[in-house]
Amino acid sequence: MDGSNLEGKRFALPGDFEAEYNVVFVAFRREQQADVDSWLPFLREQKLAERGIRLYELPTLNRSYRLMRGFIDGGMARGIPEKATREATITLYIDKSPFKKALAISSEDRIITLIVARDGRVVWRTDGRFAPGAGAELAGALDALKVREAP
Repeated sequence: MDGSNLEGKRFALPGDFEAEYNVVFVAFRREQQADVDSWLPFLREQKLAERGIRLYELPTLNRSYRLMRGFIDGGMARGIPEKATREATITLYIDKSPFKKALAISSEDRIITLIVARDGRVVWRTDGRFAPGAGAELAGALDALKVREAP
């Protein structure tokens, strides 16, 4: 699937993810940004960059919104002061049905948090706002990846 980050760089995902493993948030509605943000303090504690893991946000809209891409992406970019966050926010204007089917997403009412390998494998997932139990599961999954990458 193709998208562009808020700095204008094109991506063909999952192959263009910049790390072998990536924590990815899929959000469907503007108000879900608060749910994404609820994970960020925990993820900072996980020191993803030191582990070689990248973080991405994928705002996901129907293909019909492509005509308003400049307005939508421009508004999001103006609301995000940090360049690194704009670079890691890749807006998808797609036919959502096959996307949701491929990722077994049954509802757009909650964000989806994934660990995705560059080859497209989903190695961990949860939905919704941060909760301590989900955080512990994510930390365990990240630790397991570290073990697999060791020589």
